[in-house]
Amino acid sequence: MSSAWGEKIRISIFGESHGPAIGVVLDGLPAGEALDFDAITLQMGRRAPGRDLSSTPRKESDLPQILSGVLNGMTTGAPLCAVIENTNTKSGDYDNLKSVPRPGHADYTAFLRYGGWNDVRGGGHFSGRLTAPLVFAGAVCRQILQRKGVLIGAHVASVGCQKDTAFDPAYIPESLLFRLSSVYFPVINPEAEAKMRETIESARLAQNSVGGVVECAAIGLSAGIGDPMFGGIESVLSSILFGIPACKGVEFGAGFGAAELLGSENNDAFAYDGDQVKTETNHAGGILGGISTGMPIVFRAAFKPTPSISLEQDSVDLTVKTDAKLKVHGRHDPCIVPRAVPVVEAAAAVALLDILERSQTGNREP
Repeated sequence: MSSAWGEKIRISIFGESHGPAIGVVLDGLPAGEALDFDAITLQMGRRAPGRDLSSTPRKESDLPQILSGVLNGMTTGAPLCAVIENTNTKSGDYDNLKSVPRPGHADYTAFLRYGGWNDVRGGGHFSGRLTAPLVFAGAVCRQILQRKGVLIGAHVASVGCQKDTAFDPAYIPESLLFRLSSVYFPVINPEAEAKMRETIESARLAQNSVGGVVECAAIGLSAGIGDPMFGGIESVLSSILFGIPACKGVEFGAGFGAAELLGSENNDAFAYDGDQVKTETNHAGGILGGISTGMPIVFRAAFKPTPSISLEQDSVDLTVKTDAKLKVHGRHDPCIVPRAVPVVEAAAAVALLDILERSQTGNREP
């Protein structure tokens, strides 16, 4: 099972949703980096379940226990291992899923891939629960990035048809990213939150679910970082973002919207700002040829509706090989998008630190 990622900064995530614990091993971190555990706790709390009506009622403290790699609050250079206990599980809710897979979920494909030995309780290793260790890893990497002048923040760009104000891709202030990355339901336009919450509550009352989009930005990344083709910033970011359960689409800058533009509209004209080259627009999302331009890195990740819904659905019984009806039990999010925001930020932090560590020194400044 491939649950490891990274080249210079490597993470390996382990555990199952209803196992004793979940966790992560984070390798390749520089030694002597101070860790702010209050900042880590803040990020873990933003993703933790059971703290808002828009999320699952399952309650978990999600307090990581560090087993190695940190001494007196400083990284030692050894692999950093952290575990998070699962303390509130109801495994019996998933007994009927052993033979009848949930539509839209990995139950069926996991059954095929692992010969029926996969853990279906709470989704097992395919559960969004496994994003908690990723948020921990991202919270660590985020602090190292901040000391390098790189800041990351994201917001709920949309829930269903309700949309927030988008980032101005050419100018994103530090204060905005700090605000967004410190709250549970981050939006740029405060009026958008109420409408989004109404949409989520409507889906919940209908025993259904709703998806949405997270828009993320990173500022402070110097121009000339990254590699072409398969080692490009888009490639590296996408590879970790698609490891987030329920992520079904990623676009950078103007994204698919660029397909509707002329070259003269899509191109970001260069100009000097003092001794730095900048662009007035940022349709490229801060990346050209896989390499940073020095403008904000801007991307969006689309998340499908939670597949575990209470409405009766059509499925199959894999044991007797007949069609079947399925009623999903258990506690599930009517919308995962607000809790996905810190996960997307965390994935971006791990990826950007890995990209920085990969990049060679001596980039030429024009």
